[in-house]
Amino acid sequence: MTRALAGGAVGGTDATDAVSALYTEHALGLTRMAFLILGDRFAAEDVVQEAFCGLYVAWDRLRSHDSVVGYLRVSVLNGCRSAIRRSQRAPKPVVVAPVASAEADAMSSEERRVTVAAVRRLPPRQREVLILRYFAELPMNEIAEVMGVSVGTVKSTTARGLAALGRMLREEEQ
Repeated sequence: MTRALAGGAVGGTDATDAVSALYTEHALGLTRMAFLILGDRFAAEDVVQEAFCGLYVAWDRLRSHDSVVGYLRVSVLNGCRSAIRRSQRAPKPVVVAPVASAEADAMSSEERRVTVAAVRRLPPRQREVLILRYFAELPMNEIAEVMGVSVGTVKSTTARGLAALGRMLREEEQ
């Protein structure tokens, strides 16, 4: 529960204050999640901004303010899906800025770049599940809720995504 909503004073909380507090607390993480899905920082920022605008507009119509973070995750994921459909083109490659330091940092940066590029090549559902599981660190039941699928589908999609990612990374090594 966010600081703005803590204490049970939801009814007296002004929508502007509540959504502003939620934005301060969750916008960066949601933007990172959207960036991993879209590969475009500006599109990710737009999707997150639209999700928060939608939350603000719908604030008074929500039955409960207890699950607004989940509402935002679903909105961002759906916004990413819409952005991908609108673009009708292959995802842009993710560029990770090189680290100008020790050799270990350079290797770590390269491994991260290769891994992110491989994740971007996964089918959309596998990519979304892996990002929600390992980046957003959501449990299986929350991922199922966000994606609108069963927990079993999340588990099988995670297994297939990890297997495909492993194959891609082994191919990169060769």
